[in-house]
Amino acid sequence: MLVKEEKGIGMAMSADPVPSNHHFVLVHGISGGAWCWYKIRCLMENSGYRVSCIDLKSAGIDHSHADSLHSFDDYNQPLMDFFSALPQNEQVILVGHSAGGLSVTQACHKFANKIRLAVYVAATMLKLGYWTDQDLKDGVPDLSEFGDVYQLGFGLGQDKPPTSVFVKKEFQRKIFYPLSPHEDSTLAGMLMRPGPILALTSARFNEDGEVEKVPRVYIKTRHDSVVKPEQQEAMIKRWPPLSVYELDSDHSPLFSTPFLLFGLLLKAAAFDVECNFHTRPPS
Repeated sequence: MLVKEEKGIGMAMSADPVPSNHHFVLVHGISGGAWCWYKIRCLMENSGYRVSCIDLKSAGIDHSHADSLHSFDDYNQPLMDFFSALPQNEQVILVGHSAGGLSVTQACHKFANKIRLAVYVAATMLKLGYWTDQDLKDGVPDLSEFGDVYQLGFGLGQDKPPTSVFVKKEFQRKIFYPLSPHEDSTLAGMLMRPGPILALTSARFNEDGEVEKVPRVYIKTRHDSVVKPEQQEAMIKRWPPLSVYELDSDHSPLFSTPFLLFGLLLKAAAFDVECNFHTRPPS
Protein backbone atom coordinates (compact mmCIF):
# COMPACT_ATOMS: atom_id res chain seq x y z
CA MET A 1 0.00 0.00 0.00
CA LEU A 2 1.39 3.35 -1.02
CA VAL A 3 2.14 5.87 1.69
CA LYS A 4 3.25 9.22 0.29
CA GLU A 5 4.69 11.95 2.52
CA GLU A 6 4.20 15.62 1.67
CA LYS A 7 5.16 18.71 3.69
CA GLY A 8 2.65 21.54 3.83
CA ILE A 9 5.14 24.20 2.71
CA GLY A 10 3.95 26.59 0.03
CA MET A 11 0.63 26.15 -1.73
CA ALA A 12 0.28 22.38 -1.88
CA MET A 13 -1.75 22.33 -5.07
CA SER A 14 -1.80 19.40 -7.47
CA ALA A 15 -0.76 19.93 -11.04
CA ASP A 16 -3.75 17.85 -12.04
CA PRO A 17 -7.11 19.60 -11.95
CA VAL A 18 -9.81 18.30 -9.64
CA PRO A 19 -13.19 18.06 -11.40
CA SER A 20 -15.37 20.98 -10.35
CA ASN A 21 -18.33 18.66 -9.88
CA HIS A 22 -16.63 17.06 -6.88
CA HIS A 23 -18.76 17.22 -3.75
CA PHE A 24 -16.88 17.66 -0.46
CA VAL A 25 -18.62 16.74 2.80
CA LEU A 26 -16.96 18.22 5.89
CA VAL A 27 -17.39 16.87 9.43
CA HIS A 28 -16.32 18.70 12.60
CA GLY A 29 -14.78 17.36 15.80
CA ILE A 30 -16.03 17.35 19.39
CA SER A 31 -17.44 20.69 20.62
CA GLY A 32 -17.28 22.07 17.08
CA GLY A 33 -19.90 22.42 14.38
CA ALA A 34 -20.34 23.09 10.69
CA TRP A 35 -19.12 26.64 11.43
CA CYS A 36 -15.56 25.31 11.93
CA TRP A 37 -15.23 24.92 8.16
CA TYR A 38 -16.17 28.46 7.14
CA LYS A 39 -12.74 29.29 5.66
CA ILE A 40 -12.42 26.00 3.79
CA ARG A 41 -15.99 26.18 2.55
CA CYS A 42 -15.42 29.68 1.21
CA LEU A 43 -12.26 28.62 -0.62
CA MET A 44 -13.95 25.56 -2.10
CA GLU A 45 -17.15 27.25 -3.20
CA ASN A 46 -15.23 30.16 -4.71
CA SER A 47 -13.33 27.54 -6.73
CA GLY A 48 -16.54 25.94 -7.97
CA TYR A 49 -16.82 22.87 -5.74
CA ARG A 50 -19.93 21.63 -4.01
CA VAL A 51 -19.62 21.62 -0.22
CA SER A 52 -21.82 20.26 2.56
CA CYS A 53 -20.93 20.95 6.20
CA ILE A 54 -22.67 18.72 8.73
CA ASP A 55 -23.80 19.59 12.26
CA LEU A 56 -23.77 16.40 14.30
CA LYS A 57 -26.14 16.03 17.25
CA SER A 58 -25.63 18.66 19.98
CA ALA A 59 -23.25 20.61 17.72
CA GLY A 60 -23.59 23.91 15.90
CA ILE A 61 -27.25 24.82 15.50
CA ASP A 62 -28.57 21.36 16.40
CA HIS A 63 -30.90 21.68 19.39
CA SER A 64 -29.89 18.44 21.14
CA HIS A 65 -27.94 18.61 24.39
CA ALA A 66 -24.75 16.60 24.77
CA ASP A 67 -25.89 15.11 28.09
CA SER A 68 -28.87 13.52 26.32
CA LEU A 69 -26.69 11.55 23.89
CA HIS A 70 -25.50 8.17 25.11
CA SER A 71 -24.67 6.31 21.89
CA PHE A 72 -22.44 7.11 18.95
CA ASP A 73 -25.19 6.09 16.52
CA ASP A 74 -27.40 8.82 17.94
CA TYR A 75 -24.64 11.44 17.83
CA ASN A 76 -23.68 10.60 14.24
CA GLN A 77 -27.26 10.27 12.93
CA PRO A 78 -27.18 13.54 10.94
CA LEU A 79 -24.31 12.21 8.81
CA MET A 80 -26.07 8.88 8.33
CA ASP A 81 -29.22 10.74 7.28
CA PHE A 82 -27.19 12.77 4.79
CA PHE A 83 -25.84 9.63 3.13
CA SER A 84 -29.22 7.92 3.15
CA ALA A 85 -30.65 10.87 1.20
CA LEU A 86 -27.72 11.01 -1.24
CA PRO A 87 -28.60 9.57 -4.69
CA GLN A 88 -27.33 6.04 -5.12
CA ASN A 89 -25.05 6.93 -8.02
CA GLU A 90 -23.45 9.96 -6.34
CA GLN A 91 -20.07 9.83 -4.60
CA VAL A 92 -18.55 12.41 -2.27
CA ILE A 93 -15.17 13.20 -0.77
CA LEU A 94 -15.69 12.87 2.99
CA VAL A 95 -13.43 14.90 5.28
CA GLY A 96 -13.32 14.59 9.08
CA HIS A 97 -11.42 16.72 11.59
CA SER A 98 -10.36 15.44 15.03
CA ALA A 99 -13.11 13.24 16.54
CA GLY A 100 -14.93 13.68 13.23
CA GLY A 101 -12.70 10.85 12.03
CA LEU A 102 -14.96 8.43 13.92
CA SER A 103 -17.93 9.76 11.97
CA VAL A 104 -16.03 9.31 8.71
CA THR A 105 -15.14 5.71 9.58
CA GLN A 106 -18.72 4.79 10.44
CA ALA A 107 -19.86 6.25 7.11
CA CYS A 108 -17.21 4.20 5.31
CA HIS A 109 -18.56 1.06 6.98
CA LYS A 110 -22.16 1.82 6.06
CA PHE A 111 -21.98 3.77 2.79
CA ALA A 112 -18.72 2.72 1.14
CA ASN A 113 -20.12 2.93 -2.38
CA LYS A 114 -21.10 6.58 -1.87
CA ILE A 115 -17.64 7.73 -0.74
CA ARG A 116 -14.98 8.38 -3.37
CA LEU A 117 -12.31 9.29 -0.81
CA ALA A 118 -12.07 9.65 2.98
CA VAL A 119 -9.73 12.30 4.38
CA TYR A 120 -8.72 12.41 8.05
CA VAL A 121 -7.42 15.81 9.23
CA ALA A 122 -5.64 15.45 12.60
CA ALA A 123 -8.40 12.93 13.12
CA THR A 124 -9.16 9.75 15.02
CA MET A 125 -8.61 6.97 12.47
CA LEU A 126 -9.48 3.64 14.07
CA LYS A 127 -10.85 0.96 11.77
CA LEU A 128 -13.25 -0.47 14.35
CA GLY A 129 -13.52 2.41 16.83
CA TYR A 130 -12.86 1.96 20.55
CA TRP A 131 -12.61 -1.70 21.46
CA THR A 132 -9.28 -1.97 23.27
CA ASP A 133 -7.08 0.01 25.66
CA GLN A 134 -4.73 0.62 22.73
CA ASP A 135 -7.58 2.18 20.76
CA LEU A 136 -8.22 4.57 23.63
CA LYS A 137 -4.52 5.38 23.99
CA ASP A 138 -4.17 6.17 20.29
CA GLY A 139 -7.48 7.89 19.70
CA VAL A 140 -8.48 9.80 22.85
CA PRO A 141 -6.77 13.15 23.58
CA ASP A 142 -4.73 13.34 26.79
CA LEU A 143 -4.74 16.95 27.97
CA SER A 144 -3.47 16.23 31.49
CA GLU A 145 -0.29 18.25 30.88
CA PHE A 146 -2.43 21.41 30.84
CA GLY A 147 -3.96 20.79 34.27
CA ASP A 148 -7.65 20.83 35.20
CA VAL A 149 -9.06 21.79 31.81
CA TYR A 150 -12.45 20.04 31.71
CA GLN A 151 -15.97 20.95 32.69
CA LEU A 152 -17.90 17.68 32.89
CA GLY A 153 -21.61 16.99 32.62
CA PHE A 154 -23.29 14.08 34.40
CA GLY A 155 -26.56 13.53 32.60
CA LEU A 156 -26.98 10.05 34.14
CA GLY A 157 -26.12 11.16 37.67
CA GLN A 158 -23.00 12.14 39.60
CA ASP A 159 -22.22 8.49 40.37
CA LYS A 160 -22.18 7.56 36.66
CA PRO A 161 -19.56 8.23 33.97
CA PRO A 162 -19.63 11.77 32.53
CA THR A 163 -21.89 12.30 29.55
CA SER A 164 -20.42 15.57 28.28
CA VAL A 165 -17.11 17.42 28.30
CA PHE A 166 -16.08 20.99 27.59
CA VAL A 167 -12.63 22.56 27.70
CA LYS A 168 -12.69 25.63 29.93
CA LYS A 169 -12.44 28.89 28.02
CA GLU A 170 -9.13 29.93 29.56
CA PHE A 171 -7.45 26.85 28.06
CA GLN A 172 -9.06 26.78 24.63
CA ARG A 173 -6.61 28.93 22.70
CA LYS A 174 -3.52 27.33 24.23
CA ILE A 175 -4.76 23.81 23.48
CA PHE A 176 -6.70 24.07 20.23
CA TYR A 177 -5.60 27.26 18.47
CA PRO A 178 -2.09 28.40 19.50
CA LEU A 179 -1.06 29.11 15.89
CA SER A 180 -4.45 30.34 14.71
CA PRO A 181 -5.54 33.99 14.28
CA HIS A 182 -6.94 35.47 17.48
CA GLU A 183 -10.22 36.34 15.76
CA ASP A 184 -10.76 32.66 14.95
CA SER A 185 -10.08 31.49 18.51
CA THR A 186 -12.42 34.22 19.73
CA LEU A 187 -15.13 33.05 17.33
CA ALA A 188 -14.61 29.45 18.42
CA GLY A 189 -14.88 30.44 22.07
CA MET A 190 -18.30 31.93 21.33
CA LEU A 191 -19.59 28.92 19.36
CA MET A 192 -18.09 25.81 20.96
CA ARG A 193 -20.52 23.60 22.88
CA PRO A 194 -20.09 20.68 25.30
CA GLY A 195 -19.29 17.46 23.47
CA PRO A 196 -21.05 14.13 24.13
CA ILE A 197 -18.07 12.24 25.50
CA LEU A 198 -20.05 9.13 26.49
CA ALA A 199 -21.48 8.84 22.98
CA LEU A 200 -18.09 9.34 21.34
CA THR A 201 -16.21 6.79 23.43
CA SER A 202 -18.94 4.23 22.72
CA ALA A 203 -18.08 4.30 18.99
CA ARG A 204 -17.57 0.67 17.97
CA PHE A 205 -17.87 -0.74 14.48
CA ASN A 206 -18.07 -4.34 13.29
CA GLU A 207 -15.68 -5.75 10.70
CA ASP A 208 -17.61 -5.99 7.44
CA GLY A 209 -15.08 -5.57 4.64
CA GLU A 210 -16.93 -2.60 3.19
CA VAL A 211 -14.70 -0.03 4.90
CA GLU A 212 -11.66 -1.19 2.93
CA LYS A 213 -13.35 -0.23 -0.33
CA VAL A 214 -12.85 3.45 0.47
CA PRO A 215 -9.42 4.98 -0.27
CA ARG A 216 -8.15 6.98 2.72
CA VAL A 217 -5.78 9.91 3.13
CA TYR A 218 -4.36 11.23 6.40
CA ILE A 219 -3.26 14.85 6.95
CA LYS A 220 -0.93 15.11 9.93
CA THR A 221 -0.53 18.24 12.05
CA ARG A 222 2.98 18.64 13.40
CA HIS A 223 2.28 21.00 16.32
CA ASP A 224 -0.87 19.31 17.61
CA SER A 225 -1.50 19.27 21.38
CA VAL A 226 -4.82 17.41 21.08
CA VAL A 227 -4.32 14.43 18.77
CA LYS A 228 -0.58 14.40 19.32
CA PRO A 229 1.84 13.51 16.49
CA GLU A 230 2.74 10.21 18.14
CA GLN A 231 -0.95 9.28 18.31
CA GLN A 232 -1.40 10.17 14.65
CA GLU A 233 1.63 8.07 13.73
CA ALA A 234 0.33 5.13 15.74
CA MET A 235 -3.05 5.19 13.99
CA ILE A 236 -1.42 5.54 10.58
CA LYS A 237 0.85 2.56 11.30
CA ARG A 238 -2.01 0.40 12.55
CA TRP A 239 -4.32 1.15 9.61
CA PRO A 240 -2.16 2.52 6.78
CA PRO A 241 -3.93 4.96 4.44
CA LEU A 242 -3.26 5.31 0.75
CA SER A 243 -1.39 8.57 1.27
CA VAL A 244 -0.10 10.75 4.12
CA TYR A 245 0.46 14.51 4.02
CA GLU A 246 1.76 16.83 6.71
CA LEU A 247 1.06 20.41 7.78
CA ASP A 248 3.03 22.76 10.01
CA SER A 249 -0.08 23.60 11.98
CA ASP A 250 -1.74 23.31 15.36
CA HIS A 251 -4.76 21.07 15.89
CA SER A 252 -6.93 23.41 13.84
CA PRO A 253 -5.50 23.86 10.33
CA LEU A 254 -9.04 24.88 9.36
CA PHE A 255 -8.10 28.19 11.02
CA SER A 256 -4.29 28.28 11.21
CA THR A 257 -3.35 27.10 7.70
CA PRO A 258 -6.58 27.16 5.63
CA PHE A 259 -4.90 27.77 2.27
CA LEU A 260 -2.46 24.93 2.78
CA LEU A 261 -5.22 22.62 3.98
CA PHE A 262 -7.37 23.55 0.99
CA GLY A 263 -4.44 22.79 -1.30
CA LEU A 264 -3.84 19.40 0.30
CA LEU A 265 -7.52 18.48 0.07
CA LEU A 266 -7.43 19.22 -3.67
CA LYS A 267 -4.13 17.37 -4.02
CA ALA A 268 -5.59 14.33 -2.25
CA ALA A 269 -8.71 14.48 -4.41
CA ALA A 270 -6.65 14.78 -7.61
CA PHE A 271 -4.45 11.88 -6.54
CA ASP A 272 -7.58 9.82 -5.99
CA VAL A 273 -8.91 10.73 -9.45
CA GLU A 274 -5.61 9.58 -10.95
CA CYS A 275 -5.36 6.21 -9.21
CA ASN A 276 -8.96 5.43 -8.18
CA PHE A 277 -9.48 2.70 -10.71
CA HIS A 278 -6.20 1.03 -9.73
CA THR A 279 -6.71 1.06 -5.97
CA ARG A 280 -10.43 0.73 -5.33
CA PRO A 281 -12.09 -2.68 -5.50
CA PRO A 282 -15.08 -2.84 -7.85
CA SER A 283 -18.48 -2.24 -6.26
